[in-house]
Amino acid sequence: MSKNLTSRAEDYSKWYNELVVKADLAENSAVRGCMVIKPYGYAIWEKMQAELDRMFKETGHQNAYFPLFVPKSLFEAEEKNAEGFAKECAVVTHYRLQNDPDNEGKLRVDPDAKLEEELVVRPTSEAIIWNTYKGWIQSYRDLPILINQWANVVRWEMRTRLFLRTAEFLWQEGHTAHATKAEALVEAEQMNDVYAEFAQNFMAIPVIKGVKTESERFAGAVETYCIEALMQDGKALQAGTSHFLGQNFAKAFDVKFTNNEGKLDHVWATSWGVSTRLVGALIMTHSDDKGLVLPPNLAPFQVVIVPIFKTDEQFEAISDKAESIIKELKAFGVSCKYDKRTTHRPGAKFAQHELQGVPLRIAIGPKDLENNTVELARRDTLTKDSVQIDDIASIIKDLLEVIQNELFSKAKNFRDEHTTEVDDFETFKKVLETKTGFISAHWDGTAETEQKIKELTKATIRCIPMANSKEEGTCVYSGKPSMRRVLFAKAY
Repeated sequence: MSKNLTSRAEDYSKWYNELVVKADLAENSAVRGCMVIKPYGYAIWEKMQAELDRMFKETGHQNAYFPLFVPKSLFEAEEKNAEGFAKECAVVTHYRLQNDPDNEGKLRVDPDAKLEEELVVRPTSEAIIWNTYKGWIQSYRDLPILINQWANVVRWEMRTRLFLRTAEFLWQEGHTAHATKAEALVEAEQMNDVYAEFAQNFMAIPVIKGVKTESERFAGAVETYCIEALMQDGKALQAGTSHFLGQNFAKAFDVKFTNNEGKLDHVWATSWGVSTRLVGALIMTHSDDKGLVLPPNLAPFQVVIVPIFKTDEQFEAISDKAESIIKELKAFGVSCKYDKRTTHRPGAKFAQHELQGVPLRIAIGPKDLENNTVELARRDTLTKDSVQIDDIASIIKDLLEVIQNELFSKAKNFRDEHTTEVDDFETFKKVLETKTGFISAHWDGTAETEQKIKELTKATIRCIPMANSKEEGTCVYSGKPSMRRVLFAKAY
């Protein structure tokens, strides 16, 4: 496994692509724009999935599953949603192949097997789910419905990049139904808070909670809440979104309920989701020119033990000690791998685990056994220490917490250092090109100004931060009055 990566400073995009492949996370597939997620990359996604699933269930949600295919008429029912995703849709028109009589061994679409109604391969599931909810909801006693599904979706992206933007990707999508507007708004904000908590406590990524501008909202949403993160190259990445859908989908699919006053009303809705894009965020926030740097809370295994030996007797003695350490670490809730492969030298193993971002590495040789010590190496700082075997479990448990916290602090410091308040457009452009990062600036609230800034600089309004209080000022571009700063950045 080669570990020679292009440096981030030389070519950040190339560094990222090489790292994803060389660290054995994913690779391009035979299908244009689609990826194969390899076992190590999928293990990271499984860790994310497990923690998010736990958090969803703690907030009262249940998992279900809905069809991959959406009848075109259902997809078209909510006009804004259909328009928003139309250009990214894959559509099934036929259901059978047959032998081509003019070309032996080849198959072609059977012209007699045309579907009565074309099927959209889901780019998102609001349409099929709200058509289903119509049969589930009659009264306020049937509400709220708090459903999540783990699924794949297809969005026919033209420019793709592993994990960050692929034609097919894995995600979770929550879809909830409520009796009141207030309840739905609380749900949408709550799930955005859940995403922020997950990003910060598990991914060690500081995020800014905010709302999207009207032009950046989810298609069909009344309000879109989001968490925005900053990558090491100074570009922003939308890490999660939660949408207040109002009654738009309920009206489109005629989903009504009898409220507690005996009156008919349309249901209020939310939807929210994160995807395998989070793996890309994890890579770009923490990793370095030597490879992945994984926060302990999401590492497939937190500790790897590498034996250093020459004879079978030494290997057996080291293995006995390694198994004892692993048992002790498991009792502390620490995941550990013993790399006892005889096909690789210790140096090659060190290089692989460094490239794959294992938070802590233990090396044990014959002299270590004599001294009752091990060499303990940190992936994040690339430092090594000799520690007593008798204290190893408690030392590692504490050190993993230190690493998790220090990774978050490092990322937060970077974000804070790359967030700049700007009051004029010339400075805006200069900061964007030289310093990069988030730009906090006044905006006059018009879509015209937002679009003009995007055309001139390629920067978009990432969010209107929820933490931002009112502040009178003038728009950085138009000079018109503004009541609040928003965050601009170039983004993935």
